[in-house]
Amino acid sequence: MTDEFFGTASDGKIGMWIFLLADAMSFAGLLLGYGILRAGQPVWPLPSDHLGIPLTAALTFLLICSSVTMVFAVQAAMADNKRRTLQFLGLTILGGIGFLCGQYVEYAELIHEGITLSACAPVGCPSQFASTFFVVTGFHGLHVFSGVVYMICIFVATARGKYEGGHYDKIEILGLFWHFVDLVWILVFTFVYLL
Repeated sequence: MTDEFFGTASDGKIGMWIFLLADAMSFAGLLLGYGILRAGQPVWPLPSDHLGIPLTAALTFLLICSSVTMVFAVQAAMADNKRRTLQFLGLTILGGIGFLCGQYVEYAELIHEGITLSACAPVGCPSQFASTFFVVTGFHGLHVFSGVVYMICIFVATARGKYEGGHYDKIEILGLFWHFVDLVWILVFTFVYLL
């Protein structure tokens, strides 16, 4: 029955899908909480007044590009091309690190402006604006950081030849996680920055 339903999916892929489903519920809860708090406030600042939308749009593009390089890494692993797999994994790692650096810059600017996890100094800025922003984007940032660490581990194992000869399942599983992180960011960017 399992083979008929899941096809040739490995236990690792099924486990990752279950984890991603649970994680999607966590993000859904955070975004729902954000929406409820925002709807309950008589005044809510325009995100464009406080958030660096051009910077974040560039970071979103970077994350989408890193998803593309992850696709190429998986394809190279399936073709048993270790050198190309390492190149594309390396580019994906750099994309994740670039995103985290950009998020750090944005957080530093917000803190300088007086917007912190527990306070929002600008006039007409409720503390819920700051707390929901930092919780939602910080939770996603934690996923990006975890993904970068995960990719570095897979990169090292790939460099050591662990996934040669058709043993690329772990790279595919990593790809599932990274694509999920990218997809969630598109939702976070839309809800928190653009709406």
